[in-house]
Amino acid sequence: MSSPQLALHLLAQYALILAAAHAFGWLAKRMGQPTVVGMMVAGVCLGPSVFGYLAPSAQAWCFPAETLDVLKWGAQLGVGLYLFTTGLEFDLSLVARRTGAAIAVSLAGIAVPFLLAWPLALGLAGRPDLFPAHVSSWQQVVFLGAAIAITAFPMLVWIVRERGLAGTAMGALAITAGAVDDAFAWCFLALVVSSLSGEASQVLLAVGGAGALALFARYAGRASLAPLTDAVERAGRIGIFHVVAVIVVLTAFLGFSEWIGLHAVFGGFVCGLCLPRGRLTEWLRARLDPVVGPLLLPLFFTFSGLSTQLDLVLASQGLLVFAVVLLASVTGKGVACWGAARLAGMDNRSAMGIGALMNARGLMELILLGIGLRAGIVGPLLFSVLVLMAIVTTFAATPLFRWLGPSAQGADGVKIKK
Repeated sequence: MSSPQLALHLLAQYALILAAAHAFGWLAKRMGQPTVVGMMVAGVCLGPSVFGYLAPSAQAWCFPAETLDVLKWGAQLGVGLYLFTTGLEFDLSLVARRTGAAIAVSLAGIAVPFLLAWPLALGLAGRPDLFPAHVSSWQQVVFLGAAIAITAFPMLVWIVRERGLAGTAMGALAITAGAVDDAFAWCFLALVVSSLSGEASQVLLAVGGAGALALFARYAGRASLAPLTDAVERAGRIGIFHVVAVIVVLTAFLGFSEWIGLHAVFGGFVCGLCLPRGRLTEWLRARLDPVVGPLLLPLFFTFSGLSTQLDLVLASQGLLVFAVVLLASVTGKGVACWGAARLAGMDNRSAMGIGALMNARGLMELILLGIGLRAGIVGPLLFSVLVLMAIVTTFAATPLFRWLGPSAQGADGVKIKK
């Protein structure tokens, strides 16, 4: 393919991706869902499951193999910046102030998915379309446990704010539990990815590097980057030097994360956590939010959708696998977190609201699955099953919470154990 033809295909791809993402996002919003849910569905529809099924020649023309590397890098850029902005918005003090109820919900949301992942992985073992032959039993269990345990943290925050629960006891509990669960899920995923190299030194590098990143973020991150944000406060404006410095710092975090054997998104999130809050972080969020979500994230959803084959799921055995995975996922997160909240002293309606929120997986699940597919952990059928599970549980979260969860007034009076 000549350079002009490649440029034509890339432009056609991008126009199609943006049009589909925002059309589906608009429909999702009309249905009372977050826009990101529609974008997830749009990505699957642009892949072989819908577009490729209805118009295979047109789909092959729009997404030729020569353009997929460019699309992949655009997708990685989008998701890396998204995790960076998520880190900028995350309030570490919420975790520091966690209550006994939040600890109980967090533990249930991690322990039960991993307990269910063990028999589930044993039942799925032996099929290369589910797990490639080189993936060991413990790697299968840990990957499935992380896939079930992860929570759509950004979407959880969106629902809490949309329902007016941001300042309530229940809202703080849900956000804290979701953040802790995601942190554990990412750590377990990092362990599996690093272990695939088969070298003990690489595993030690990944685990030690991840630990160093966590310790740096907790104890030294903001202090070490304070001179940069202090310079912005003294200047009273954002200059080109400050922007370049942020790019250099972010690149260093991304590079370190890749070097130790983890995905770059880990470094992006930690970098966002470490930047001290103030004029600089507000400026970055104001500039990145209108670009990353509307213009770059659709690339990631589409790249994931191109690897999703719903025809495999719709086969008789595929439907059985999907039903079992969905049941384990809902039980491991929704039911387990509801039960933990009840045992911690919450009323039934508030506990059901917690279960509905924690059961959503959203973009976080797709990022995890993308890393698993890239690392060769998961086969095409299981990847498609887990993508569909993520869409179903995410789509159900908002209506279930509105139906089962408390109002803002009810959540404000929730009694939780300290």
